[in-house]
Amino acid sequence: MPVVTSGKVLVTGANGFVAAWVVKDLLDHGYSVRGTVRSEGKAPYLREFFKSHGDKFEVVIVEDITKEGAFDAAVSGVDAILHIASPVTLAVVDPDEVIQPAVRGTTSVLSAALRPENRATIKRVVIMSSSAAVYVPPDPGHTNFTRVLDERDWNTFSLKEVEEKGKDANGLDKYRASKTLAERKAWEIYEAEKTKGLEWDLVTLQSPFIFGPIVHEAPSLDKFGGSPRIWYDNVVGGKANEDTLTKLGFDFVDVRDLARAHVLSLTVPEAAGQRFIIRASEFVYQQFVDAARKFSDKVPVGYPSYNLADATFYARYSNEKSKKVLGLQYRSLEETTKDTIVDFESRGWL
Repeated sequence: MPVVTSGKVLVTGANGFVAAWVVKDLLDHGYSVRGTVRSEGKAPYLREFFKSHGDKFEVVIVEDITKEGAFDAAVSGVDAILHIASPVTLAVVDPDEVIQPAVRGTTSVLSAALRPENRATIKRVVIMSSSAAVYVPPDPGHTNFTRVLDERDWNTFSLKEVEEKGKDANGLDKYRASKTLAERKAWEIYEAEKTKGLEWDLVTLQSPFIFGPIVHEAPSLDKFGGSPRIWYDNVVGGKANEDTLTKLGFDFVDVRDLARAHVLSLTVPEAAGQRFIIRASEFVYQQFVDAARKFSDKVPVGYPSYNLADATFYARYSNEKSKKVLGLQYRSLEETTKDTIVDFESRGWL
C-alpha cells in the first residue's frame, strides 16, 4: 500500500470548481502539480493564480479526455493521479451523451496509468465519483428516506431505469447511471489488473452537493455555474420558492473538505482499494439562508418559520468511514456559508 507524500500529481480538469481547490491544497502541502485543461484559453488564469509556486505547477492541454491515448503524455512521470474531470449535465436526451464521456474519460486515464512506462512509477489513482453512484431510492410507497447509505451501497436503480426507459428516463437517472458505470468500470479494471501484479492502488470518492467559496476562474456571475450557482440562486439570489427552501432535504460537503479528502487519499495507507463518502451534513436550503443573513443583510429572508421535520430527504449518507480512515474533519454549514458570502461580496455578486 504505497503512499504519496511528495512528488508530482496529475489533476484532471484543473480549471473546475473542485479541481482548482485540489490543486491549491496539493501545492500548499509541497507537492508539484500537473493540471489538465481542455484548451489553452483555460490555462492563463491558472498559471497566474498559482504563479507563486513557480515550476511546481504546470498546465497541459488534453482536448478530449474520451479519446484513446488522451492522457498518455500527461501521465508520464507523475507519482499519482487525481481524476476529477467528468461531465455534469442533466440536459441530455440519449443517455449515452453523458454515460459514454464519463466512462471513456475514466478508462482513458486508467489506460495511461497502465502503460508499462507509467505503471511502475504511479503509486495511487484517486477518482472523484459521486453520491449518485451510491444512491438507493426510498422503499416503495415511501417518499422519505430513513436508511443511511454507506460505501457498500451501489446505485442499481438508475441503471435499471436507463436500461428500461432509454431516452425517456429521468435526466437525473441518466446522470446517476453515468457516475455508477464510470466508477464500476474503474473498479473492474483495477481488480483485473491486481491479479497481474499492479503497482498502484485505487481510491474513489463519493460526494453529494458541493458548496463553498471559489478559486477557479469566474469572471462574471453570468459565467458562473455548477452547484455553487445553484447555491447562489437558492440562498442569496431569491429565486427559490418555499418548497425548494424548506421541503426538500439534501446532503452537502464544503469544497475545501473535498479537496482535503483527495490529498488525504494519497497519504493514508489504509485508503488503498477503498470507496469513501465525503459528506458534511444534511440540509434544507433555508438553513443556509438563515446562516447567510447573519453575515449579510442583502440576503432575502426566505421562509424562516419552517419545520425541519416536514422536509423530505430523498437519501441520507454516512461519513463515518471518511472520518475514521482518512481522519477528515468537516466544516460546519455556518462556516461554509460565511466564507461563501465573503467571497461573493468580494466579487460584487451581493
